[in-house]
Amino acid sequence: MRTEQSSGQLADAALAEANAIIKTCNHFGFCTATCPTYFITHDENESPRGRIDLIRAMLATPGPPDAATVRHLDTCLSCLACVSTCGVKVDYMHLIDHARSHIDRNYRRSWSDRLFRKLIAVTVPNRRRFRLALDMGRCFTRLARFLPPRLSNLLELVPQRRQATADLVAGTYPAEGSTRWRVALLAGCAQRILAPQINSATVRLLNRLGCEVSVVAGAECCGALALHMGRVAEGRQAARRNIDAWIAQSERGALDAVIVNASGCGTMMKDYDHVFQHDSHYRERAHFIASRTVDVCEFLDRIGMPAATIATNYKVAYHDACSLRNGQRVTREPRQLLRAAGFHLVDVAEAHFCCGSAGAYNLLQPKIARYLGERKARHTETTGASMLAVGNVGCLAQLSRYTPLPIVHTVELLDWATGGAMPPQLKGRPLRKQAEVSTATPESAGGLGLW
Repeated sequence: MRTEQSSGQLADAALAEANAIIKTCNHFGFCTATCPTYFITHDENESPRGRIDLIRAMLATPGPPDAATVRHLDTCLSCLACVSTCGVKVDYMHLIDHARSHIDRNYRRSWSDRLFRKLIAVTVPNRRRFRLALDMGRCFTRLARFLPPRLSNLLELVPQRRQATADLVAGTYPAEGSTRWRVALLAGCAQRILAPQINSATVRLLNRLGCEVSVVAGAECCGALALHMGRVAEGRQAARRNIDAWIAQSERGALDAVIVNASGCGTMMKDYDHVFQHDSHYRERAHFIASRTVDVCEFLDRIGMPAATIATNYKVAYHDACSLRNGQRVTREPRQLLRAAGFHLVDVAEAHFCCGSAGAYNLLQPKIARYLGERKARHTETTGASMLAVGNVGCLAQLSRYTPLPIVHTVELLDWATGGAMPPQLKGRPLRKQAEVSTATPESAGGLGLW
């Protein structure tokens, strides 16, 4: 694709990178086959190649972006399904991040939009503020129908009760028996409030497998939410805190891996070396952390899992989080681990389609997010499974709104199968073994229609 940036603009490293990415797009159109927003609207401006053209024009034009361009770029999920089918592997992930940063710096949104985005950026990544916000939200849920659509949608996302599982505290959790590996776990931010049992299951399982697990004080939000909203400075600041904390941990002893059990965070952390490529102080430190970051299923597949200690022949539907499938290309490991643990695994139809969570997307674009969530839930229920396994807390929170099936993280099932506690979401549920359930397959999920 031809670009029109001036030599002065190209002196800016970010613009130069965006320009180089734009040039790689050949407009083949393979990306349109997997883009959820193009599928819904059939609008070329809502397709990856259409958005690339909009970005090209936006970056080449002096002054603020126009409202239509901003609207089309805002509706992109950043699910990266387009990257998986692109004939020339356009680096769309970094291009859309550049575009959103440009919008954040040069476009003045309405006061209500600015306030709402600021609220998300300062609340969700801070677990103390997020917990307080959820507690306040529960007090107002009965008033949701009287509030503006954006606020009523926000209240729909609020869990009806606090999680009973205690949050992990910073410290070192010793291995059972001899220590084979020393790892750090990203405890995260929102996940510690929405689903703290995921971290607990992760630590229990890793400890049984001979891992000494450190939850390092100061390492919390990965920075993804702010960065993908165009708030680059805030995202980098969160990333620096994590890098500093883990570098200090590595200096106190070996650090074999940084384990991540929220795939959106894992995708961000594996990209730290790119985020800090022009930062002379953090470049090497970021590369050190990025090179040791692994999804929990990648690590478990690497070190080997013991045989299941309970009968696990339950039918489990597996949902691919976009950040795991498209961002990290981790698709084999979770499936292989669950099958090896004895679960009867079935895939969900349209595995390449986002569930609509996408970081803060279901807060900022609720109409599209609801459509995608309901569609994914219908496909899930056609599998006849007793439960749904996911690898990202955002997917768990999103899909819990649309399906009555219990939703568990993959690591919770692996922990349970090998001697850990039953996931709290499954307690009291009439779980059935494979022989007792329907033989429906994902392929039987048929025409659900469009908007």
